[in-house]
Amino acid sequence: MSAKALQGSLLIVVAPSGAGKTSLVRHLLGVRDGLRLSVSYTTRAPRPGERDGVDYRFVSLAEFEQRRGQGEFLEWALVHGNHYATSRTWIAEQMAAGVDIVLEIDWQGAAQVRRLFPDAVSVFIAPPSLEVLRERLTARGQDAPEVIEKRLRAARSELEHAGECQYVIINQEFALACQALVGIADAARCRFVQQQCRHPELFAELGMTRAPD
Repeated sequence: MSAKALQGSLLIVVAPSGAGKTSLVRHLLGVRDGLRLSVSYTTRAPRPGERDGVDYRFVSLAEFEQRRGQGEFLEWALVHGNHYATSRTWIAEQMAAGVDIVLEIDWQGAAQVRRLFPDAVSVFIAPPSLEVLRERLTARGQDAPEVIEKRLRAARSELEHAGECQYVIINQEFALACQALVGIADAARCRFVQQQCRHPELFAELGMTRAPD
C-alpha cells in the first residue's frame, strides 16, 4: 500500500446487535473532527428514524448484486438474512485524501477488510453479559421475541471472534466505553506512519523515510 493511501487511518468497530456500537460511534464522531463514518449498503428495510445515505444506503437485492458483481464493494456479508457491504472506491479515496475512516461492520466483514488493510485498527464492542444484551434488545422495542432470540444466538457466536480485534471494550458504563473508544481512535491517528504522511517535511529533515523496524 502506498504512503499516500496511508495518510488516513481506518478504525473498524465490530459488535453484536444491541451492544451499543452505533451509539458509541456517534459519540466518537461528535467529539473528534476529521473522522468520517463509512455508510454501508444494505438490502434490509429502514428502521424507524433511519435515513438513506446517513445511516445506510438502502438498496434492492438486485442492485446490491449488480454492484457486487462490478467489484464495487470492499467487503460484503449476509447478516440475519440481509446483505451488507462497504464501498471500496469511497474508502480508498477518503484515506488517500488523509481522512480517518470509521467502519461499523460485523466480524465477517472485518476479517475481509483486515486482509486488504492490515494496518487497520479494530475494536470489538461487547455487552457485560448475554442477559444484559437480551434486556437491551427487548427495551429498544424494534424486534419480535423470536427475532431477539435469534440475535442472541448470533451474538454468542460473534463474541467468539472478539479475539480477532486488537481491542475489546465492555460496554457496561456508556461514559467509560465512550472514553475508551475515543482514546483508541486518538492513538490510531498518532501512529508513526500517519504522522509521517501528514508531516513529511519534519521527518524528511531527520532522514526518516519509513517506519522504524
